[in-house]
Amino acid sequence: MRYLMGLATLAAAALIAGTARADGDPALGKTAFNKCAACHSIKPGENKIGPSLHGVVGRPAHSIEGFNYSEPMKAYNVTWDVPTLDHYLIDPRGTVPGTKMIFVGLKKDDERANLIAYLETLK
Repeated sequence: MRYLMGLATLAAAALIAGTARADGDPALGKTAFNKCAACHSIKPGENKIGPSLHGVVGRPAHSIEGFNYSEPMKAYNVTWDVPTLDHYLIDPRGTVPGTKMIFVGLKKDDERANLIAYLETLK
């Protein structure tokens, strides 16, 4: 029984460690960001239709002071870590129904990984 518990603990630790950072290519992610740039800035404090994405990885959702988030986004109590961003970017409107974000999402795993790797560089 101890052996199985030890294996389970190791498996959980490996899973957590594996999702601690995006495994994508930030250079390709910068190109993928072009799909986001119409609505989001990467400059600190510069909001557009959407909030600035500078420093988004590790930041609580709906935390840019003065930005007018939708009520559903205000109720989405997550921190934008790699797994959360990955899930959200597949289908933003499906993940947070009623969000103002009209983007249809990024369906390709590698494109999301690249974008998130790029966003991780914006600190």
